[in-house]
Amino acid sequence: MSRTLTSAQQGRRVAVATFIGSTVEWYDFFIYGTTSALILNRLFFPEFDPLVGTLLAFTTFAIGWLARPIGGIIAGHFGDKIGRKSMLVLTMLTMGVATFVIGLLPTYDSIGVWAAVILLGLRLIQGLAVGGEYGGAVVMALESAPEGKRGLWASLPQSGVPFGLFLGTLVFIPIAALPEEQLLSWGWRLPFLLSAILVVVGLFIRLRVVESAVFKKAQQEDNVTRTPALEVLRHYPGRVLLLMVAHIAPNTFFYTFATFIIAFAVGTGQYTGTQVLSAVAIAAAVEVVTIPMFAALSDRVGRKRVYISGLVALAVITVPFFALVLTGTYWLLILALVVALSFAHAAVYGPQASFFAEYFPTRVRYTGLSMGYQIAGAIFGGPLPIIGTALVAAAAGSPWIFVIYLVGAAIASIIGASFMTENRDDDLNAIAKPNRRATNPPLAEPV
Repeated sequence: MSRTLTSAQQGRRVAVATFIGSTVEWYDFFIYGTTSALILNRLFFPEFDPLVGTLLAFTTFAIGWLARPIGGIIAGHFGDKIGRKSMLVLTMLTMGVATFVIGLLPTYDSIGVWAAVILLGLRLIQGLAVGGEYGGAVVMALESAPEGKRGLWASLPQSGVPFGLFLGTLVFIPIAALPEEQLLSWGWRLPFLLSAILVVVGLFIRLRVVESAVFKKAQQEDNVTRTPALEVLRHYPGRVLLLMVAHIAPNTFFYTFATFIIAFAVGTGQYTGTQVLSAVAIAAAVEVVTIPMFAALSDRVGRKRVYISGLVALAVITVPFFALVLTGTYWLLILALVVALSFAHAAVYGPQASFFAEYFPTRVRYTGLSMGYQIAGAIFGGPLPIIGTALVAAAAGSPWIFVIYLVGAAIASIIGASFMTENRDDDLNAIAKPNRRATNPPLAEPV
């Protein structure tokens, strides 16, 4: 049936498929982060002090991030070589199976330390899957977008991230309210098991999309590389490095607002777990809408301008954000999260997909985007809950040393993004093969 569709209809189907698929994968990824903040220390690391147990639980969260660059490079290799669609189906299936199995996993009380070992292995599989997901979803959406709307369409997989966070957090609200005995025995398993339903829906939709027309044109013109990762490292290492630096802050701030804040706010003794989860869910729901708003703005005024403005906003709101959280007032907690996540972060995350993906040519776009994005995530995103918990503990419960760290991350990304080129008006189909004699083309060379 897809052969009878117009290019616009096919594009819309791709946009919906990448949004829903991204939602499913990130739902799976985020329920693990929420469980790490609230429960896993007691189920898999009960022999340790509560602080140490929380750090160990967050460590398993970070391990998934270490696998993400590997997953991104593997999926990027085959996505740039044989096509984007097959990788998107494979990554979703892999994530779904790993998440479902976590819901069936015995705990420390049943099999001792092997529970943590198996959990770690499943977390690595999750990391591989989500590492391959992001680049493929963004590239498919970008390459299927109508003229003048690449920023908006490429942002739809981005919107799936907070929507996945919203669904994952929403599911946890009634579960967190269960009596502790029920929560620790079977309640924590439900979000993982329910993911099977979402995966089936996501796979059904993704299997119906067609391959990117831009990629198919590159295949017809024999403009496909056999070794995408080597080509990226040989011809575009500077671009990968700049992308990594520009991505430090979005990673750092997002996991502050989405994961770290849960443990921190509950740890102050001023909020219940249900209150914090509901506040995060509200902010995430709003960001689903604001991300495409800022992306559409980038189609009009440029990716770089909107992106850097969002980074400045993140730096500016950091101190007020924690000041509002520390008031102990629930509605001020919601306000802090909505301003920080739904607007300041959305201003960065909205144009980010197109800004980063347009930075690489079609023949290595999936690999180059995945490599820079996922390596930065492994270094700065995954360890964020550990870093934040450690810095707050070192300051006797005060967040202000951590605030300095966050502002530093924003400044670093502002510097990195300022050196990136704006490629909003480039023709994705008009991309030549790289000059084999060149070892590192200038960063400002148009792509």
